[in-house]
Amino acid sequence: MDKNTEPTESLQATDDIELAADLIDRYARLRGELGKLIVGQDAVIEQVMLTILAGGNSLIVGVPGLAKTLLIHSIAQVLDLGFSRIQFTPDLMPSDITGTDLVQENPDTGRRELNFLPGPIFANIVLADEINRTPPKTQSALLEAMQEHRVTVQGKTYQLEEPFFVFATQNPIELEGTYPLPEAQLDRFMFEIIIDYLSAEDELDVVRQTTSLREIAFEYAMSGEEIRAFQKLVRRVPVSKPVSQYALDLVRCSRPGSDDALDFVRDWVDYGASTRAAQYLVLGGKARALINGRYHVDFDDIVQLAKPVLRHRVLRNFHAESEKVTSDELIDRLLDAVPLPGSGM
Repeated sequence: MDKNTEPTESLQATDDIELAADLIDRYARLRGELGKLIVGQDAVIEQVMLTILAGGNSLIVGVPGLAKTLLIHSIAQVLDLGFSRIQFTPDLMPSDITGTDLVQENPDTGRRELNFLPGPIFANIVLADEINRTPPKTQSALLEAMQEHRVTVQGKTYQLEEPFFVFATQNPIELEGTYPLPEAQLDRFMFEIIIDYLSAEDELDVVRQTTSLREIAFEYAMSGEEIRAFQKLVRRVPVSKPVSQYALDLVRCSRPGSDDALDFVRDWVDYGASTRAAQYLVLGGKARALINGRYHVDFDDIVQLAKPVLRHRVLRNFHAESEKVTSDELIDRLLDAVPLPGSGM
């Protein structure tokens, strides 16, 4: 490991070391439990769990039939968390998500009272299915919940139960009748997770397993209270200044209007990543370090998370689209072009 990645401090408290060891054990247990039902998709499962450990929300992009809903529902079951699925449609209203006030008769007094009926947002893990199929007004109903973990209805604020996560899905091939998420809302998602087709061998396993009788019972891998403890532990993981600087360099170099912008960025990018991208690179790197048995963040953690963190934040322009340059290709070039601090490149 490069000496520049060595932090000035590390997890030294006995309680933190024990909690980190417990996290590794429980993460392995979770992977084993999910293996009862989910075939392959190791990178996707890791990114979903990094989202949870970092306390974020993520966007999952994939064509129909790749078990996006099954994956998130299964993770909620293994984590013993409340799960809710919202099917986004053009006629969905904000109150269909947050809940609404209803006039109901009090059986004790016989008087009619205004009572709040919670919507499906009141769950630990919310799956916003095909979020781009509903108008911006309804999409924005998720903003306060994702950012503040609360909703406001008729001027009254209701706190959501912790832990709370939103996983939104998008279908990349059906664009007719959709409402692309605004850049400001995209930026609130920690990762854009790409779920792709399985290998031929794994796909055969799926076909064989799903066409036979199966009775699957999950064992809980961790509870909501334990997740909150792990989230606090993630925040305590140290990161050296060079690693933080590298994360920020990647972000700054993605902006076409900045002094640090690269030529290909100026040619192909309309808007680069925000400061929130650097924050998520470091925070995700902390979670990734822990589940891999390390007590500090390395340069490789930043490299491995660059695509899920940046691909929905580095917005291509017309020239890039006409030349069929993908976001992931842009990020690959960015990784090649931005030197590691102190590397002399």
